[in-house]
Amino acid sequence: MPRIVIDYDPPEAGAPQLEGDSSDLVYFLSFAFSQRYGASHEMSVAALVLRGEFKINTAPLLTFADREIEEPSDADTLERAWQDGLGLSECCRAVATALNSDERRMVALRGDYPRLPELVWQLGECAAWAATGGLRIRVTYELEDD
Repeated sequence: MPRIVIDYDPPEAGAPQLEGDSSDLVYFLSFAFSQRYGASHEMSVAALVLRGEFKINTAPLLTFADREIEEPSDADTLERAWQDGLGLSECCRAVATALNSDERRMVALRGDYPRLPELVWQLGECAAWAATGGLRIRVTYELEDD
């Protein structure tokens, strides 16, 4: 099952991670990223609504990388995924609030992916924790457990 893994720089013992199954967030990030290439999945549409109608800059949320390095360019992508926690925290809070709104597409999305708003909120809390400690944060995913 795919899952989100959060890295902190510098590493901290006991640093927060998402609780439970985070596969819905992996799917959302992937479909939201692919929206720019014409994807029409309901998660891609939701990402477009978040940017266009809710006026949320989703770039911090869409800064993520695959943990598995298969070729040299993957290592570069992984390194570029580091970011400041404050921007990610603010983005996640805005996205989670929008996902919990009464907007019909957000309601439908919550019906299919009920954990998504909470996962986005948790990610925002992790990012806020990083920002408070002056740490960078990196959002990555794994497609399978080792």
